[in-house]
Amino acid sequence: MSQAVNRYRADLREIHFVLFEQLGLGEILGKDRYADWGRDEVAMVLDEAYRYAREVVGPLNSVGDREGCKLVDGQVHVPAGFHDAWKKLYEQGWKSISISPEHGGQGAPRVLAAVLEELMSGANVAFNMYPGLTFGAAELLDQHGTPEQRKKYASRLFRGQWAGTMCLSEPQAGSDVGMGKTSAVKQPDGTFKIRGTKCWISAGDHDLADNIVHLVLARIEGAPAGTKGLSLFIVPKYRVNADGSRGGTNDVKTTAIEHKMGLNGSATATLELGEDDGCIGELVGNAEHQGIRQMFMMMNFARIGVGLQGLGIASGAYLAALEYARERKQGASMKEWKNPTAPRVAIVEHADVRRMLLDMKSRVEGIRALVYKLAMHQDRATLLEGKDDAAAAYHKGQVELMTPLVKAYSSDQAFRVCETAIQVFGGAGYVKDHPVEQYCRDSKVFSIYEGTNHIQALDLVARKLGQAGGKHLQEFLGDVAKFIKRNKEHPVLGPSVANLAAAHEAMAGTAMQMLMWYQAGQMERVPLVANRVLEMMSELVIGWLLLDGAVIALEAEGKLAATHPDRAFYEGKKHAAIYFAQNVLPDVVHAAKVVASGDKSALDVATESFATV
Repeated sequence: MSQAVNRYRADLREIHFVLFEQLGLGEILGKDRYADWGRDEVAMVLDEAYRYAREVVGPLNSVGDREGCKLVDGQVHVPAGFHDAWKKLYEQGWKSISISPEHGGQGAPRVLAAVLEELMSGANVAFNMYPGLTFGAAELLDQHGTPEQRKKYASRLFRGQWAGTMCLSEPQAGSDVGMGKTSAVKQPDGTFKIRGTKCWISAGDHDLADNIVHLVLARIEGAPAGTKGLSLFIVPKYRVNADGSRGGTNDVKTTAIEHKMGLNGSATATLELGEDDGCIGELVGNAEHQGIRQMFMMMNFARIGVGLQGLGIASGAYLAALEYARERKQGASMKEWKNPTAPRVAIVEHADVRRMLLDMKSRVEGIRALVYKLAMHQDRATLLEGKDDAAAAYHKGQVELMTPLVKAYSSDQAFRVCETAIQVFGGAGYVKDHPVEQYCRDSKVFSIYEGTNHIQALDLVARKLGQAGGKHLQEFLGDVAKFIKRNKEHPVLGPSVANLAAAHEAMAGTAMQMLMWYQAGQMERVPLVANRVLEMMSELVIGWLLLDGAVIALEAEGKLAATHPDRAFYEGKKHAAIYFAQNVLPDVVHAAKVVASGDKSALDVATESFATV
């Protein structure tokens, strides 16, 4: 077995800054459903969760990568150590932190659960796939299931007694879910016989829990074609007796697991349902043809989860590169470039290494602010619902708008940050002696699963920008405009705020361009630029949030003594914001010009012209 050594680290000071100094978590603590939570409780949870991440799952990251999962006689076995980690995860309550006390949870704000998800994913993203999908299945059944289903399934999923999955993809229908052929035939007792093949099922089989509850999209006999005819079924690996105990097999067979580029500790399974005509499913909520609507809850949960996976790995890669750069000595200072006998310096002193480190820092910290801000919108909407419905609607609208940004931009940037981290290590980063090569392999799939990033981009430009008559977008642009107005004369950040203003104007113009194409019936142009538009909007949000954090940091720094250790931290916030504003935000303006040019080369080129082979 590979030696179990933790290589993960996180910056808790940065996390506390975003939560309390920037996003105002303290404003909602101690109120209503969060009455039992205060700043001390949050700090304690973060410290203990970080300890679990570093001491329990962190050491298993490279072990899981090298051992992988094994399919033996139809049963998947996870890497050594995962069983103990699963047990401790639920015993210590890390997956119940934000669920209701009704299910044995602690009722914490969702943003705290998001932070824990970052820590767990950063430490061992492959292991965290199993409880992550289980939690998503539990929440879906808690929201859409009957009272009996909530008691029978959701409660056991929340406790980790059973595990859960989401089963959408089929061999002929990946992202095109409406082409699914899995069938459901109603039985006299109200259950359904399920038959079909599901593939690419993350955590689709394992031996961590007593049972696995698959949430399966299938089409009832006679249902319409496409997504409108799909229903959602509870299909346990083992049947469940009337008293809730585990029964016999339910004709759910694991026929294969994938051999992947990364995430080797997470089993990605192909499942054969009903091969022997004995697979029984239970309709979620007794609601026919509501499968996609119900599943969207889990899909949106998973998309935000992927954003947190990207953040966790990107942060780990950046901090690993920073540690290496501080320790590795190579080359003389540029100030001594003519002196062959000059002492070697740590590579953190070299200009290009510093550029790469600051680039990674700005992207990681900007994505963290974005993901946590989305979670705070969820928490504020929860507290306001029924008291101030207009304000709650604003927060819900921002969650809708930001979800595709969180999933797509975070996952794209995670891979790029990992790539940059390898570059900082040089040749040492390309070998398994250091963690960044695994981070890079593990992170690539983030832009592919839970809806490819192009699907996220289409969701943004085709649905979210125009949602509620464009109100959500206008409210977002209004928030950025207010910040620009307040800070355009800032003595330190003024020039950077000017770049933000230019990016804001460019994004607003691009949104109008999208509308004009829709009105003109030129829909074919939209997919060509959708990814670019999502990146533009993501970088506008991150530029805004980084500058917002820098304004707060500079104000706080001005109140500190010259020797206070937080001065260096606040200076880092300032420089990350300025770097992003000066080096990345101008790309938003350029991208707007590219979009407006309306280039259709990719559509105009004949398929035969791509190559003559």
